[in-house]
Amino acid sequence: MKKLILVLALMAVTTFSFAQEVSSRAKAMRMMAFARPEYMVKDVKVYTDTMTVYSLADYVIYPLGHWTNVEQYITDNQLHWYRESGYKHYYDSMEVSVNTLKRLDGSFVDFYRSITTGKLEILGARITDKEVVFSNGLHVGMTKDEVFAVLFKKYPKSYTADINVLKVISGAGEVGQLYTFKGNKLRHIKVISKYKYY
Repeated sequence: MKKLILVLALMAVTTFSFAQEVSSRAKAMRMMAFARPEYMVKDVKVYTDTMTVYSLADYVIYPLGHWTNVEQYITDNQLHWYRESGYKHYYDSMEVSVNTLKRLDGSFVDFYRSITTGKLEILGARITDKEVVFSNGLHVGMTKDEVFAVLFKKYPKSYTADINVLKVISGAGEVGQLYTFKGNKLRHIKVISKYKYY
């Protein structure tokens, strides 16, 4: 009798887990249909509290815009940055010249100028300052609805209610942004990069 109860309990858990997975897949497929065309969304995945959006848009690679040097970026956004220059380890033993721009709250952006593209590429960033605004208008302090409205034309609010992390990843997976929410507010943005252009 105990074995029968154990088997039935295991089947119930397995069935419930499968139902949850189907629900996540259906949610992801519907969100793809709501994506704005300019972001060229190719896939959406939902797993527990995280939504990952795969986009072929240029914005994902250059969230701060296209710049050929750090001075151009500093002059254009008119924010006071603390600037550090030096060399950082990049991948295994390679070292590249990196400019790090910092804000008083600890926000930073690591740039390097690619010899291949001739543009500033982001090696990494962590933004908690509301004054730092991405080229599409996203910034810390926005509501969850405002953030999702940038990427999606419309969507059921229930689809994003449980989402605490939004990942926007480039098609090749080399660059991405992680938007972390606390409650209904965007708390911080992190940019990750696996560039191999240098």
